Amino acid sequence: MTEAVSIEHINKDFSIGDGRSNRVIHDVSCTVRMGELTMLVGPSGCGKTTLISIMSGILTPTGGTVTVMGTEITDLSDRRKVIFRREHIGFIFQQFNLLPALTAVENAALPLIAGGIPMKEAAVKSANILETLGMGEHLHKQPRQLSGGQQQRVAIARALVHDPDLIVCDEPTASLDAKTGQSVMEILRSAANDHQRAVLVVTHDNRIYHFADRILEMSDGTIIGDHKPEDYIHKE
Repeated sequence: MTEAVSIEHINKDFSIGDGRSNRVIHDVSCTVRMGELTMLVGPSGCGKTTLISIMSGILTPTGGTVTVMGTEITDLSDRRKVIFRREHIGFIFQQFNLLPALTAVENAALPLIAGGIPMKEAAVKSANILETLGMGEHLHKQPRQLSGGQQQRVAIARALVHDPDLIVCDEPTASLDAKTGQSVMEILRSAANDHQRAVLVVTHDNRIYHFADRILEMSDGTIIGDHKPEDYIHKE
């Protein structure tokens, strides 16, 4: 399968003052492939969020290279990284991050509007995606009028609306009950397997491991395993 992300020998240091630094990512190399849902798992504080931030160009590594969709992004300017993310990457977060004054369709349209698409055109496309996610009756509701699962579907629509190659999800089921979390993961797995996107999910939620095609296991700032889900579930 085609590689969406390839990182090689990534290190990341954070300053702790007095000229000292703390290394939180240690010589990590891995890939994320198109058409697959890859999970990144491990204990709190092991570096998962830092690593996906590096993979998506939000953080710059101290050393190593990051290649996304064939572009080596490590040395891009901050402005070019913003443009690159807007064109190629969608983000889904634990807390939804919807703007409370906007409707579902307006929230989902935001990446298109940020990219210069006229509001009317952006709203049509976001409405179409929301309808495919079962949100057709809720297009003009504000976040406070939606359940947690419905808000997460709006967040998924926002991540999909600009047709990204890579979808990065940080704990997408953590705020959801088991049934709603399973429904969200079915949507994300379809985005990977049926629509040939790369989906990268950071999670602590062992109820959703079976949705993965691969599980990357982290500990103390490094990847210690690349597992088939059935092997990792048995290991757990």
